[in-house]
Amino acid sequence: MIHRTLEDKLIQGLKSMPVVVILGPRQVGKTTLALEFAKPLLDKPVHYLDLELDSDLAKLDDPESYLRQFENQLLVIDEVQRKPDLFRIIRGLVDIRKRAGEKSGHFLLLGSASKELLQQSSETLAGRIRYLELTPFTTHELHQNDPLGFSVEKLWFRGGFPDSYLAESDLESWDWRQDFITTYVEKDIPLFGPQVPSTRMKRFWTMLAHFHGQQVNLSNIGKSLDVSHTTVKTYLYTLQDFFMVRQVQPWSGNIKKRLVKTPKIFIRDTGLLHGLLSIHNFDQLFGHPIVGASWEGFVVENILNTISSTWTPSYFRSSNQAEIDLILERNNQEVWAIEVKRTIAPSLSAGFHNACANIGATKKWVIYAGKDRFPIKNETEVIGLIEFLGLLKG
Repeated sequence: MIHRTLEDKLIQGLKSMPVVVILGPRQVGKTTLALEFAKPLLDKPVHYLDLELDSDLAKLDDPESYLRQFENQLLVIDEVQRKPDLFRIIRGLVDIRKRAGEKSGHFLLLGSASKELLQQSSETLAGRIRYLELTPFTTHELHQNDPLGFSVEKLWFRGGFPDSYLAESDLESWDWRQDFITTYVEKDIPLFGPQVPSTRMKRFWTMLAHFHGQQVNLSNIGKSLDVSHTTVKTYLYTLQDFFMVRQVQPWSGNIKKRLVKTPKIFIRDTGLLHGLLSIHNFDQLFGHPIVGASWEGFVVENILNTISSTWTPSYFRSSNQAEIDLILERNNQEVWAIEVKRTIAPSLSAGFHNACANIGATKKWVIYAGKDRFPIKNETEVIGLIEFLGLLKG
């Protein structure tokens, strides 16, 4: 099983842009996607370079001479953030080839760390590059691929990294996730991010997991780690840059109420969330205080990985606890208020409806653990996650 979500965008990008970048965390399937789909797409040879291999990295000691060999060919460069000076050279080669009539499909770059890659490429390749993000498996794509055999609960518990989700047993999935977390804090983050002791970064990541779906007081965490607020913020942005953490910003409309201004923090993959919290099986998950927040984060991540860039996401919380889990706004006309409930028989507080009135919600949804779709009072509709994601895709 491989990712299908980005196939059309990859095809379009390679046929219309000189450089396409696929961003995403390690082990998410970027290389598989690139090699599986790039070769049959273009009427030209495809070559692959993995900068994690010393032998391939050595080929770029004189990068301009090496890259000039691939005229009228597609060069796939994996882990490109290891060689940031390539972007300046790629820009020059792209411009030369465009003048010679080769308009698109020059380079397909794969990167596991967003900050370095985006900074380097945005400074040198403006107008020549298209960015795509490959996420772990999503509910929508797995359901589309296998509607009868797909289990939302399995994806929620194990997370969407292919090797974790497709593992033969929960124990094998657990072992993979523990190895993944250890590799990130011991190897990947020190290589491309700040020089943080691995034990401290794992402790910080675990502390964030306990605040999953909540606002985080970074100063308090800093005191626990014996580091400054600024340093803790750097840790947070590092995990965000590595696609491990997501911050959902508070709604910023102008109303006469005191609103919470701090972002909500989510561990993007719930399998990693459960690994960080030492939740080994479903029984432990259902008995854990994090179960509601875990389900909320799972739903929110699936939605944010499905919507187009025309939607703006946020959340709402006032000082008197009126709250909306997720707000989607589009075209200054559509304002969708979304509440997430794990229960099969969801009910809503007056605070949700008051908040909806404050933001001018045009549609009110409750996404729950069931599959049926039905209306409840106050013009609110209850819907399952799979059907809701289908609406967003449609």
